[in-house]
Amino acid sequence: MARRAVGGTDGTGRAGVKAARRPEVRLPVLEVYGGGELEPDGDYDGLEFRDLDLAGQDGGGARFMDCALTECVLDETRLRHARFLDSVLTGVRGVGTDLSEATLRDVESVDARLGGVQLHGAVLERVVIRGGKIDYPNLRAARLRDVVFEGCVLVEPDFGGARLERVEFIDCALRRADLTGATLTDVDLRGAAELDVARGVERLAGAVISPAQLLDLAPVLAGQMGIRVEG
Repeated sequence: MARRAVGGTDGTGRAGVKAARRPEVRLPVLEVYGGGELEPDGDYDGLEFRDLDLAGQDGGGARFMDCALTECVLDETRLRHARFLDSVLTGVRGVGTDLSEATLRDVESVDARLGGVQLHGAVLERVVIRGGKIDYPNLRAARLRDVVFEGCVLVEPDFGGARLERVEFIDCALRRADLTGATLTDVDLRGAAELDVARGVERLAGAVISPAQLLDLAPVLAGQMGIRVEG
């Protein structure tokens, strides 16, 4: 696996790339969630959701502050416009989870197993996604600032029209990514263990890659520029 690029003491990485600012989540003593279904526009503060089946529930517009969601099932859970603030998600799993236009700020996600999660129009700020696997995440028109993907697998992530600023990929696999119309600023891909861009390779302007990654991307870049490579 690739090693993380080490940033300088001035908060920037090599080649002048600004490093992502990581969240510093310190949860208070949590109260165990008493059960019952999530409520739209609900207010959840200082709660622990553990081993709960939240599939199909509607928590749209809800606020989760200083919360921990651990080993919860989120199949088709509706969390549109929800806000997760200073919270930790561990081992959550689900298919079709709707987090469209949600806000995740100062959040740590560990070992998530998600498929087809909807994050279009979402705002992610100071977020670490560590471990786990996310298949077909929809991040179209999302805004990612100070986000770190570490040790995880992203399968066919759709970043179409998204804005990524100070985003790092460390020891993670990025497979068949769609960057169509995306805007990248201080995006560090050098630490990615696997880098595969299916569409929008020209949008890598604003990102930093390694020489080895450049060689891997050469066929895609040549195709984008209309260059024929023949032996």
